[in-house]
Amino acid sequence: MGAKLRRIADNREKGLCPAGAPFALTSSNFSTRVSLSPKEFADSVLSRHRAVAVFDCDGTLWDGDSGYDFMVWSIEEGIVSRNASDWIDSRYRLYRAGTVSELAMCGEMVQIYDGLAESEVRKAAAAFFRSRFRDKIFPEMHSLVAALIDRGTDISVVSSTNNWVIEEGIRSFNISPNRVISARAEVVAGVITSRLIDVPTDEGKARSLAKAGIPAPDVVFGNSIHDAAMLQIAQQAFPVNPTPALLQIAAQNGWPIFYPDGVLPGSA
Repeated sequence: MGAKLRRIADNREKGLCPAGAPFALTSSNFSTRVSLSPKEFADSVLSRHRAVAVFDCDGTLWDGDSGYDFMVWSIEEGIVSRNASDWIDSRYRLYRAGTVSELAMCGEMVQIYDGLAESEVRKAAAAFFRSRFRDKIFPEMHSLVAALIDRGTDISVVSSTNNWVIEEGIRSFNISPNRVISARAEVVAGVITSRLIDVPTDEGKARSLAKAGIPAPDVVFGNSIHDAAMLQIAQQAFPVNPTPALLQIAAQNGWPIFYPDGVLPGSA
């Protein structure tokens, strides 16, 4: 089942819309963008006092989609039941066809852990991130977060990936788990339930930030169209490793963009 999910998700990481049709780019999209070198990027961010900074995670702090990959990995490892595996496979196919929304899909990718002990899922998330994603962290973003923390900046992360994986992912960034705004389910007596507490994606990321007392952050970093709403509320926005859809929005808004080393423009 994991192999099926991997095949139908190929285009997700390339920034295609749920129905699978690629976002059209024109020469004008590229002619108006400003792409920063690593030094220009760091200097631009650190040249001003940033009291509050907000980061997306997947594709921004590290390469790839850790939420999706963790779901596939946990199916392959037998952590998720066969019934839950079959259900999420059918739901993901509908998502790819455009009949299940991004919001619903991200929530359901958390709900498949319903009935499992949270301690076991946390243990699994730690093993997964350590073996599959630790080496995918962008060094430039790791250094930037460290520099901002040294300057006293309040750092928060926002992600539609489940909180277990995100909390493991930010461990090496020295970001406190209580600064994580992510997809999460209610846990009762140590057991994960299907009741969703939050699924921050699209406009929901901006709403979740407002609920957390961050209605207008100084600076926001994101990589996809699902980060556009929270990039819009920032005093300064930095698309990092942007998908094609976000590239056009960046061009329209005059946002400078940054590609970490090893990432080819347009390959996100």
